[in-house]
Amino acid sequence: MQKRLISFIKYAFFLGLGIFLVWWSIHKMSDKDYNEFVNALKTANYYLLIPVFFILTASHISRAFRWKILMNSMGYNPKLINTFCAVMVGYLANFAFPRLGEVLKCTILGKYEKVPPDKLVGTILVERAVDLLSFFIIIIISLLTQAKVVGGYAKDAFNEYFLSQNKEAALIKIIAGIFIVVIIFFLLKFIFRKYLHIKLVQRIKNIFTGIKVGLLSVKNLPNKGLFIFHSIFIWACYLGGTYIGFFAIKETSVLPALAAFPVLVFGTVATIITPGGIGSYPELLMDAMKLYDIPEGFGKANGLLQWAAQFLLTLVIGFTSVIILPYINKPKNEIGTSDTP
Repeated sequence: MQKRLISFIKYAFFLGLGIFLVWWSIHKMSDKDYNEFVNALKTANYYLLIPVFFILTASHISRAFRWKILMNSMGYNPKLINTFCAVMVGYLANFAFPRLGEVLKCTILGKYEKVPPDKLVGTILVERAVDLLSFFIIIIISLLTQAKVVGGYAKDAFNEYFLSQNKEAALIKIIAGIFIVVIIFFLLKFIFRKYLHIKLVQRIKNIFTGIKVGLLSVKNLPNKGLFIFHSIFIWACYLGGTYIGFFAIKETSVLPALAAFPVLVFGTVATIITPGGIGSYPELLMDAMKLYDIPEGFGKANGLLQWAAQFLLTLVIGFTSVIILPYINKPKNEIGTSDTP
């Protein structure tokens, strides 16, 4: 009962935070921008959300395929439907609790596919590393192709967050961080060697061993080409969904195709700083579109629609996955028994 209450409080907090961010971003708009925002939502082409749904669903299926490839390299062959459902339940959980989805994905496959969750943590880290690399590539393409538009913004941001800081203090922090990591590494190594007979130490070592196996899974990929293909396809879907989303509102339909790169960068940052981008996604997409001289009201309306498309998709498929997972993993004899009058 207490755990449920804590979970409810956490969910209510993040949901309330998201609602507050939406209210705050709309409340601080000028009357002109607010009227543009409302009119844009009234005249928006909501039918364009349908192809966006399909494109984003394709990206999630591709992500499930990619994760399955990593598990294949460790000798496990989970069903695609279970892997896909685990991915979607993970996305759904992330809207409530940041990073909970990663844990939940591993737990679900550990339950239904008997894949050790500790090894799955390693594959998650591999996926995040690949996604981070992909994100940096998107940033670089944005800077190279849209230098005239985003170049000044990038320069100002770099000066504000890096060059304006105390360089000596930053260097000390980096050195201290490296030193702490090294100390922890050797301390754990000593504990594992000296106190391995203790069950708790054995469990902790098994967790680290499982993570190591998961991380090294990328070396033993049965089809590296397919893994790379899915990694590219996932982000291509994100770009395609973002670009099609421009046409939902007349005033943002004039944005060039290459504008999808910086807009996607801003949107990705929004999903990092708040759970599922609640509240921050429309705000940051508006900031990106303002670089292209899109009025604030129209940019924010487009950002809200693009976020809503992702949220509704995750909500519907995520909850559907939660419902069907126990059923599709029932033993055949149990299904037959339940169907017998």
